[in-house]
Amino acid sequence: MNRDYSNYAKLIIKQGINLKKGELLAIASPVLAAPLAEAVAEEAYKNGASKVVMFWSDEKLSRLAFEYSEEKDLLEVPDYVVASRDYVLENNGAYVCISSDVPGIYDGINAKLVAERGKAMNKALHRFRESTSINKTRWCLVAYPNVKWAEKMFPGLKGEEAEQKQWEYMEKTLRLDEKDFLAAWDKHQENLQRRSKFLNDAKIVKFHYKNSIGTDFTIGMPKNYIFTGAGEKSADGVMFTANMPTEEVFASPDCRTAEGTLVAAMPLVRNGVIMENFSITFEKGRVVDFKAEKGYEALKEIIETDEGSHRLGEIALIGYDSPIRKLNALFYMTLFDENQSCHFALGRAFPTCVEGGEKMTKEQQSEVGLNTSLTHVDFMVGTPDLDITAYTEDGKELEIFRNGNWVI
Repeated sequence: MNRDYSNYAKLIIKQGINLKKGELLAIASPVLAAPLAEAVAEEAYKNGASKVVMFWSDEKLSRLAFEYSEEKDLLEVPDYVVASRDYVLENNGAYVCISSDVPGIYDGINAKLVAERGKAMNKALHRFRESTSINKTRWCLVAYPNVKWAEKMFPGLKGEEAEQKQWEYMEKTLRLDEKDFLAAWDKHQENLQRRSKFLNDAKIVKFHYKNSIGTDFTIGMPKNYIFTGAGEKSADGVMFTANMPTEEVFASPDCRTAEGTLVAAMPLVRNGVIMENFSITFEKGRVVDFKAEKGYEALKEIIETDEGSHRLGEIALIGYDSPIRKLNALFYMTLFDENQSCHFALGRAFPTCVEGGEKMTKEQQSEVGLNTSLTHVDFMVGTPDLDITAYTEDGKELEIFRNGNWVI
């Protein structure tokens, strides 16, 4: 389908990574998203990029590798893949990742093998992952429509009709349906930062979550925690937006303090596998039990990635009446679905969510309660009746959410 992605590309370059003149830009994209990747590259050059480098991928080829390659070959990450990311780091480049998942692409493939391949990639690219996690490298994750994904979202539609509707929904979530979409994003950023400031000033020590589907859960916060929303600041002081769309205000909790059960409010899609109707129970910060009506093995592989994947690395607050939720559609992609529901993430914490955290050693981060892991997987817990109460250092009890929405 011939579609104009120039405004989307402008949003990514100006509000997403906030590209500066003379900077290198790296774009990771599936081949099916080439029209958007090319539009982003063109916009980058228009804004003074010194060079644009591409990292292409293809899920169909990936599936063929899982079907025919030996395990040892699947788990080997070629040196050139590592070198390509190191090149971005060495040249202080910015990074855009375009995602366009094809639902069910790995159906019938051993979930453990898919997870092991992901773990091998994360290990090999640890330097690059570390650079983005501490915001030394500015990055932005965005999505691109495709027919198979669109038909999953809208079962009553087929082909281009389904994809066009999906794109129209994406435009709304990205505020691209507004005449001055850049100004709309500025206003949105300000609103999320206002809520972040309230939470930071409150000096919260613990949150309690409770709803009717079974969530009854508490989690503590590290001292000097930092909630942030939408706009983040890179190590060199440049503002950028890591996820587009985004409706969340997020931080990293004290991973040692999780107690109780979190029940998923929405399906989770990971590596093309759908996990539904699952719950996770914690004691002393660690997963001690989990259940899933669908996708149990995939959930098991996420939790068992390493020791850190048994603990939480992110707490994110999103009102149930968010613009994405109002579309009344399940996107089957975490980038969108996490923004229509409060969520947590198993695995890696954000060092930048504690004052001075990006300068701490791993041991120092652990001492303040920041989790370390090869993975970071969001899952949604927000419901129309979710209540969240906060308890502060000075003994106050604050109502944060009532019936799924912000009180503050």
